Amino acid sequence: MTPPTSERVRDHRLRWAALAHAGALLWKEAPNFWRRYQHESRRPVLPAPCTPEPHRWSDRGLHATWLGHSTVLLKIDGVTVLTDPVFSLRAGIHVGLTTLGVQRIVEPALDLLHLPKIDIVLLSHAHMDHFDLRSLRALESRRTAVVTASRTSDLLRVRRWSAVHELGWGQEVQLGPLRIRAAEVDHWGARLRTDTWRGYNGYLLTGNAHRVLFAGDTADTRAFRRIAGSRDVNVAIMPIGAYNPWIRFHCTPEQAWRMAREAHAERVLPVHHATFLLGREPVTEPLERLLHAAGARASGVVCHRIGDEFSIR
Repeated sequence: MTPPTSERVRDHRLRWAALAHAGALLWKEAPNFWRRYQHESRRPVLPAPCTPEPHRWSDRGLHATWLGHSTVLLKIDGVTVLTDPVFSLRAGIHVGLTTLGVQRIVEPALDLLHLPKIDIVLLSHAHMDHFDLRSLRALESRRTAVVTASRTSDLLRVRRWSAVHELGWGQEVQLGPLRIRAAEVDHWGARLRTDTWRGYNGYLLTGNAHRVLFAGDTADTRAFRRIAGSRDVNVAIMPIGAYNPWIRFHCTPEQAWRMAREAHAERVLPVHHATFLLGREPVTEPLERLLHAAGARASGVVCHRIGDEFSIR
């Protein structure tokens, strides 16, 4: 079916805006960009160390697997949720069949064809390593709802989803048995640097029996003290990488551990590391530092490797 005229015009404008932005960046950073692009193109992308089996998950309990970067597949009391889906080889601006951006180190633990039916796609903000348009186009379904940050739905083909809900901090939506509330984090939401009006969220997901905190991207903040209230969170999905040199926008592993504890999290599922080279820290350093920060509670850090999964019955 041909998309409505307004949708085609909007997509055309978005493509031209992305191309203009890409051209400006390439003009400014061309030597460094192409040097890195060529270097990464020669590097093989490694297979994920584990392959999860979500088809074995029951409709009871809490189940999760880390698919890479900030993409986590969840099943909370029977509802499947996919966070910040990025399945492309590169995260960046799509120009025809090429993507101008950083290349994966490791493949996703599952490809798009092997995902179960997704009930909810959860988007934290519009950055290209979290809001990948090619992945989102492939996931479009009238059986799937999207929850996204305020002023970001213009990037989506809204009519191709069952519903698209924009949330600002403190706002919430009920989708079946799952209540999703947008939470304050310390980051920024612009996709092309100039659209600074876009929102950015973490989320608290509350089912019939389980609660999950998805922090999205965040620098150090004390806001997590208010997010969960007095009730425990079963697992906090926390970003732990790209803090060097981006400490103004990304927390350290130690800060991530502290914030999860402040949110009364029983477990921490670390993300935003070991998938793309976004910072200068060694690939293995974020997880090593997180486990060291956890100390005697390190058993509460789950899904160390891409493809690892865990369940709470």
